[in-house]
Amino acid sequence: MHFFDITNVAIAVMGYPVSYVELIGTLFGLISVFYASRANIVTWPTGIINELFLFILFFQVQLYADMFLQVYFFIVTIYGWYHWKTSTVEKKVSATTGKGRLFLLAAAVLGTVAFGCLFRHIHILLPAFFTTPAAYPFADSFVMVLSILATVLLARKKIENWVLWITGDVVCVVLYFKKEIYFLSLEYLIFLGLASYGLYHWNKTLKHG
Repeated sequence: MHFFDITNVAIAVMGYPVSYVELIGTLFGLISVFYASRANIVTWPTGIINELFLFILFFQVQLYADMFLQVYFFIVTIYGWYHWKTSTVEKKVSATTGKGRLFLLAAAVLGTVAFGCLFRHIHILLPAFFTTPAAYPFADSFVMVLSILATVLLARKKIENWVLWITGDVVCVVLYFKKEIYFLSLEYLIFLGLASYGLYHWNKTLKHG
């Protein structure tokens, strides 16, 4: 049995078999989000490990939007790591403008529709690579788009990133539970708590900055 196969079980939690891929991806995801909530640069290298393992996991459970999202995450992670590390002036937490928030809303709606339609038909467009239809393409795409926007905002230390993460985490808890990826669903419930803490902590920093 291949190490990266989701049927290769590492541990069982309350009768639920957790594969090595899901376990490693989950643990490093928690570590990365914790450091992000503290505005700590360690969020980026730990995030890379999380992204690699979740890419493999999502391909095997037909959540293709989430799978492609990990590629984007990897690129933005490199950018964020560089952006935080090389700045000569420490980047402070800030907020986007009213116009910026309207842009985020429009991008979330349009992006969800566009990617949802794409992933709904991806098994027809690319049958050699995707033999099974995408599961929940619009909900999956909604999470994907919010995560894309949130990662950019995180890299630029914009407080609104946490609002997007919180919204996406709520959807993920339900989505992954329905796909029977219970350990990952539980992780996103913890993410929801960490994102709420991140919003509180960054807001406190913003007020005193």
